[in-house]
Amino acid sequence: MKEAAMEESSNNWGWTKTRVKLMVEMKKMSNIAGPMVATSVLQYLLQVVSMMMVGHLNQLSLSSVAIATSLTNVSGFSILSGMAGGLETLCGQAYGAEQFEKFGIYTYTAIISLTMVCAPITIIWFFFDKILILIGQDTTISHEARTYALWLIPALFASAILKPLTRFFQTQSLISPMIISSFMVLCFHGVTCWTLVFKLGLGHIGAAISFSLGAWLNVMLLLSFVKYSSACDKTRVPFSKKAFLGIREFFGLAVPSAAMVCLKWWACELLVLLAGLFPNPKLETSVLSICLTISTLHFTISYGLGAAASTRVSNELGAGNPKTIRFSVCTAMFLAITEAAIITTILLGCRNVFGYAYTNDSVVVHYVAVMTPLLCASIFTDSLQAVLSGVARGSGWQHIGAYVNLGAFYVIGVPVGIVLGFISHFRSKGLWVGIVVGSIFQTLFLFIITALTNWKKQAMMARGRIFDATYSDESVTNHMTNG
Repeated sequence: MKEAAMEESSNNWGWTKTRVKLMVEMKKMSNIAGPMVATSVLQYLLQVVSMMMVGHLNQLSLSSVAIATSLTNVSGFSILSGMAGGLETLCGQAYGAEQFEKFGIYTYTAIISLTMVCAPITIIWFFFDKILILIGQDTTISHEARTYALWLIPALFASAILKPLTRFFQTQSLISPMIISSFMVLCFHGVTCWTLVFKLGLGHIGAAISFSLGAWLNVMLLLSFVKYSSACDKTRVPFSKKAFLGIREFFGLAVPSAAMVCLKWWACELLVLLAGLFPNPKLETSVLSICLTISTLHFTISYGLGAAASTRVSNELGAGNPKTIRFSVCTAMFLAITEAAIITTILLGCRNVFGYAYTNDSVVVHYVAVMTPLLCASIFTDSLQAVLSGVARGSGWQHIGAYVNLGAFYVIGVPVGIVLGFISHFRSKGLWVGIVVGSIFQTLFLFIITALTNWKKQAMMARGRIFDATYSDESVTNHMTNG
């Protein structure tokens, strides 16, 4: 009896200890994820405000801005955002290892590298009208879309600074400055966009100018915080020529990181374009666009969870604490499943009415209701893969994630969607099934890789990277054992 009582007491103590550890980890995750979600939503609303303003002009302006926004995101902003993910490995691990000088140098390297990438992107934007006409778009719309894109070039170069700055704050769990600056920029953009579009009569060009001004305002606000805030005393370092020496290392992580972000995005955009080949292209394209818009809006939440997972994993790897990482990953997955369950329940409950938020056409609303279960399936997998992709970025195996996304969507997802959509005549429903199947395989592959990861070895590699391999395996192992 006495031994049984002692065993029960030991089990209770073990459960209490685990529960306390879980609560602590959830608090750390929430302190990063919550503000990152708010920041993502505020930044996403900038494009929404532009579309709303331009939508009150005329159909030509709305169509050209919609196309230009889609193409500039696909060919420019998404690439910069994806490449900046390389800092989630470098800066996150450097901060965990308390190598603050390298933390700052990595940020400078990223800004230089992304600015270099802006040059070829700008050239592509100069020929937007010819590209659009080549793929069968209306000539007038193509010229207007090009004009809008050209006025977004200043915002592109601002993003080359803004994206690394975002990771600079994120990887040291300093999120509040980004919320404040994003809110201020959204307010500025609302007023400025209205003034330029309507009062000064600049039309859709005014919306692009306002967006570019807002992007640079965001950069100025965050740079001011870095310069004057005591919270950045450790990581605020002067510019050094060492920043140029790390360009090759940064590109080695940035390119596959961009591929992780862009491959799925491009697959979704491709399927929306394919919907235009169906017998009733307006209906099919409208339904897929609504589903993609909802999925993109939801991803602002998933992105916050992924950012939290990336920060926690990279910090702990840099600090040489592999035992903590698995618990952090499990906590992030638990939060992702909970969030996905809530969102999908809401969508399923409102499936017959939420289509009216986008259109008054009852046929489209009914079609969206039919698509909702598939939309919920993709949302659920998006939540899980966002966390797993965050783990990949924090660990530094973006190249594996890029191969996973390439195989999941272009070897499996897109072909399945084409077969079901065109050969089996399921149309948009078949195309979206392709996205769901690709997402399921993406999540499954990333989960298996994460589950089989040797975190002790990853921590040794992280310490070797941060300290330029001056730590021997034995010294790193001793650090992790003592730490």
